[in-house]
Formats: sequence, structure tokens, C-alpha cells
Amino acid sequence: MTGGFIIWTIVSLVLAGIGVWALRSEKAVGFFAGVNPPEVSDVRRYNRAVAKLWFVYAALFELLGLPFLLARHHSAAFLCCFGAVPLSLGLMLAYHCILEKYRKK
Repeated sequence: MTGGFIIWTIVSLVLAGIGVWALRSEKAVGFFAGVNPPEVSDVRRYNRAVAKLWFVYAALFELLGLPFLLARHHSAAFLCCFGAVPLSLGLMLAYHCILEKYRKK
């Protein structure tokens, strides 16, 4: 199960990397694949909020992977994947709150 945790950690690092990219970007960052970035009133604050969202998501995603280290059977993978779905839905809801806050009116 250690191999599963290593793969899970690599995915978490990629998600944190998206946060770093959003934090350093000078243009408004997009969130969903294939969707143009929105027109926002304050690009720097919007990008910072999106970056924080990705950092929190990556940290919580990594915590969901801990059962890979602690459990010795395959139910750990089920628990991790079952937890990732609500976490991802929460990510999308939080992004919509950020979008409503910074969208140009």
C-alpha cells in the first residue's frame, strides 16, 4: 500500500503545483478545463484566492491518502476514493463562491 500512497502524494503535489502557478500568474487563471478565465475586478486577489483554494484542496487530498499507509487491505483505496468525490465537489462550490466575489460587475 506504500506505492499507492506515493502515487497519491504525487497527485497532491501536482495539485499544489497548480496553486503555485495560479499564485504567480499575472493574468486571471481559469479553473475548469476548456473554459476561458473570467473577467475579474482584481486579478491579483482573485489569483491568490484560487491559489489558496488549490493549496487547501491539495492538503486535504493528501490527508485522505493516509489510510494507504495505515491499512493493510484494499478498503483503504475505497475510503480514499470515496472521500475524494465530496472533496472535489466542495472544491467546485468554493470556486463558485470565489468567482461570485471577484467577477467584474
